[in-house]
Amino acid sequence: MRTNIVLDDDLVKEAFKYSGAKTKKELIHLALQELVENKQRLNLLDLEGEIEFDADYDYKRLREGK
Repeated sequence: MRTNIVLDDDLVKEAFKYSGAKTKKELIHLALQELVENKQRLNLLDLEGEIEFDADYDYKRLREGK
């Protein structure tokens, strides 16, 4: 999708410092991807109280391969 937008120059410069992106297109794509991932992650909080955990589950034993 082709779109023309006006971006805050200072914000773009700062975002480039943190992102490692080489182009504005790459920077915007990365920002949108992170926004979507963060929103999806927050939606997992809605599952609170709906998942029952096994009291005998021992994740440390599984890590050891026993």
